[in-house]
Amino acid sequence: MTDRTESAVRLVILLAIGIMAGAAAFTHVHDLSVAHGQPDWIGWANAVAVELMAIYLGLELRARRRAGRPVGLVGSLLVAFALLSLAVQVAEAEPSVWGWTMAAVPSLAFLALVKVVLSNAPATPPAPEPDQPQADWYDEPQQVEPAPPVPVMPPASAAVLPPRGVVQSNRPHVVGIIR
Repeated sequence: MTDRTESAVRLVILLAIGIMAGAAAFTHVHDLSVAHGQPDWIGWANAVAVELMAIYLGLELRARRRAGRPVGLVGSLLVAFALLSLAVQVAEAEPSVWGWTMAAVPSLAFLALVKVVLSNAPATPPAPEPDQPQADWYDEPQQVEPAPPVPVMPPASAAVLPPRGVVQSNRPHVVGIIR
């Protein structure tokens, strides 16, 4: 199978699961909202808010990681909305282990797909280290002209003090102490 065919098959699978899981999740959130006293249009608004927030927060989390910004709040909100979506799926289910498990499948499948899609990082070659030449440079090394010689400085004491005998000292030479 070629890469192009494989990518097309993956996209079709992603869309099929996404559409079906989204339809189930939207319907469950809508039905639960309406069953608990919300008008029909608010039920759909709740469905859009709950389900699309999880997708948006996943995208925001990825963008913040790329930019090196903090992700704590966004990650916490993503977990909260994912759990809310999952709770709605389970609340609409038959009260049994299998009922809860099967009701959770669309939400879990959709969250897993979002995680897989958002965690795909583009393949970029590593940047060369600053001191290392790039691997695709095949040029001949260029001749580097030597730097001009640096004049040697005399020691600091010689550079600051005048040569001996040029300046006469005003102090008398003391040979000993007289009492």
